Amino acid sequence: MIFIYLYDIILIIAGDKVKNIYSYTKEELENYFECINEKKFKATQVYDWLYIKRENNVDNWTNLKKEIRDKIKENFEFQNIKIIKVESDELARKYLFELVDGERIEAVLMYHDYGNSICVSSQVGCNMGCKFCESGRLKKVRNLETYEMVEQILMVEKDIKTRISSVVIMGIGEPFDNYDNVMNFIKIINDPKGIAIGARHITVSTSGIIPKIYEFMKFPLQVNLAISLHASNNEIRSNIMSVNKAYSLNDLLQAIRDYIEFTNRRVTIEYVMLNNVNDSLDNAEELAELLKGMNVYVNLIPYNETNHIEFKRSSKNQIMRFYDLLKQHGINVTIRKEFGGKISAACGQLRSKEVKK
Repeated sequence: MIFIYLYDIILIIAGDKVKNIYSYTKEELENYFECINEKKFKATQVYDWLYIKRENNVDNWTNLKKEIRDKIKENFEFQNIKIIKVESDELARKYLFELVDGERIEAVLMYHDYGNSICVSSQVGCNMGCKFCESGRLKKVRNLETYEMVEQILMVEKDIKTRISSVVIMGIGEPFDNYDNVMNFIKIINDPKGIAIGARHITVSTSGIIPKIYEFMKFPLQVNLAISLHASNNEIRSNIMSVNKAYSLNDLLQAIRDYIEFTNRRVTIEYVMLNNVNDSLDNAEELAELLKGMNVYVNLIPYNETNHIEFKRSSKNQIMRFYDLLKQHGINVTIRKEFGGKISAACGQLRSKEVKK
């Protein structure tokens, strides 16, 4: 990985590669400055301008000499993504962004008693093929670059004029299908000189790409892991989530056990409640048996219905019965608070409407 960083930096210096500056970790910028025979603390000064002062006009970076500023302008891009639409209610704001190439993604800001959280996208579209998910209807176009994830936070903080305290990478896309860019994104937003969001306030959600779970367990930051399980047996999961055909439920559960043993961290199990699909009491019994003795907690998610997909939300009574049965079996379980009920709440729904137009 260090070799790749240095190779990128050599290309930058040679003028063969220009990359957005918000894609660089502080360590990478330190390497850049050392390669141009400057002190690596210049990287901290750059981070201060970008993330503390929020100033991206290099000419205003007055504590850097003009030759360095000119070099930075020559070697890095500063293009920004744009907010083109916002939908709001009392609990959430949903943002539609336009990227430099005209593609569109979205993020959701959620207001909590303890602060503001944001759900960001990691790809343009998604190839995981979960049948209940609006994001997957429009297939993957490309991965997001690191800066396109970083700027979702910067743009929203600028809009609401206050700080975001927690981040979930659970929007459009499969984060582990864009692993390197997502890990760089996490390093940047966690850096005390960057956006400075604590590792325990960052959550990555995956549909279950097992090799990346094993890679992620060795990631140096104590970031939270969430697994989109959504089924209590292989038959149901394969029917609603194509990823299960490549990485079966039993293998996924073993990967979760190994992750917990290696990291000593609890894993969140996401479980969307789909009427007459995965919400029976038999399903609850099966799920309790699968998770027995594991350091997990289950997040039951009332389904956000869309006009394009045939799945329906489980009734409140059925969700409560499911919840109660898991509790009886000693499973740590919550029901996710609903956000964005008066806006395009489903993941990918706002983008999908705009693409249709």
